[in-house]
This record gives sequence, C-alpha cells and structure tokens, in this order.
Amino acid sequence: MRIPRVYHPELLSGKTHCQLSEDAANHIGRVLRMGEGEDIILFDGTNRIFHATIAQVHKKQIEVRIHHSEFDDRESPLAIHLGQVISRGERMEFTIQKSVELGVKTITPLWSSRCGVKLDAERQDKKIQQWQKIAIAACEQCGRNVVPEIRPIMPLADWCKEQDEMLKLNLHPRAEYSLKSLPSIPKAGVRLLIGSEGGLSAEEIAMTETQGFTEVLLGKRVLRTETAALATITALQILYGDMS
Repeated sequence: MRIPRVYHPELLSGKTHCQLSEDAANHIGRVLRMGEGEDIILFDGTNRIFHATIAQVHKKQIEVRIHHSEFDDRESPLAIHLGQVISRGERMEFTIQKSVELGVKTITPLWSSRCGVKLDAERQDKKIQQWQKIAIAACEQCGRNVVPEIRPIMPLADWCKEQDEMLKLNLHPRAEYSLKSLPSIPKAGVRLLIGSEGGLSAEEIAMTETQGFTEVLLGKRVLRTETAALATITALQILYGDMS
C-alpha cells in the first residue's frame, strides 16, 4: 500500500513531533481510517519530505512522530506562471488541479471582459482558499513537495503589466508562431496567458501585444479554455521542461 503524503502548513525542520492540521487529520483519521503506528509522509513546501509515524489519534486531532527527513526535488526546471481567466463551474478547479500536476509554479486567476463568472469580495476570498486546497491536494497526489501559489484574483490588464524576466505567451488560434518556433526560453521561465471561454476581446489582444506578449499557435483546432491551458503546459514541459 502506498504511504499517504500529507501537507503540513508549518516548517518541520528540527521537529520530532507535530500535530496534523484539521484538514489533514480529517483525511487521515476519518477518510483513510488510519491509526497509531501507521506510517505517513509529511511535506512542508521546502522540497523536503519527512518520514513519520502516527503516535496518537483523538477525535479531531492526530499527533505524529517524525523520524527523519530527506531532500526530494520533483520540480520542473521550467517555471511556468499561468494567468488563467476564471472559467465557470468545475472547469477552473479542474484546470488548477491538473496544471499543478503538470508542474506549474504559480497560478493567477484573472478577470477579463468576457469572463462569465461574478464574485463579490467575500466569495473571492473563499474561492482562493478553495483553489489553494485543490493545489495542495494535487501536490499530495502527484508527489510535488513545493505547493504552487494561487494568487489573488486580478484584472487581466494588471497581470499583463507586471514586470519580470519571463517569456510572455498568449495562446491564439490565428497566431503565426508555434511553440517549436519560439526563441530560447529565459531562465526565469514562461508567463502563460489563457483566455476565457469566450476568448479575449480585440482590445485585450491588442493590449497584450503592447505589453510584450508573443502570440503562439497550438494546432489548427480551437480548444476549450481548460483544454488549452493543459495542452500548452504539457507541450512546454515536453519542449523545455522535464517531460519526455
């Protein structure tokens, strides 16, 4: 049986015991029904794993004993910052989950003129928390030991204006360039923009051009927003990352 992997929100270096978070305790105790003496693996986002054994189980609390730790780097050499215009229903959750599995480093949810989702400030905060939990669960499943950041929701134009050394890419079905024809990827990585279900407006496309984004083509077919994000991330990881 595979040893369960559990994210711990506090640094574990130097600790011999710790109490699992409420979410982790619920999963280990109630869902997996694990008990004292059983082994688990903890990770705290520092690219290390901590081998541990369940020491005590209470109703809503689980204490574990940490034996030793080791460095375990599963991160891609290609840093990808995904700017994803928010999609409706479970599509956004699916995009976040799978992009984390594929190695994305940072995700920024975006507003655009054709975004079909409406959220007030309170619901935005709850969504970010929910999406971050999805990212954590994806890391627990896929073996990553660094949890990607889900940034606060921001307007598309503001995200495009942010300055960094990344190569800026905008997926467009009528672009002239393919991913294969890109210049060498900078060490900083890629800032990838994926539009809404209705696509970006002409004004938004023009804005991305003024902000230095390169339009790239991914085949002859028009993809749904969640398919476009995952297909592009996969292609980038094959060409420039750690997938082969």
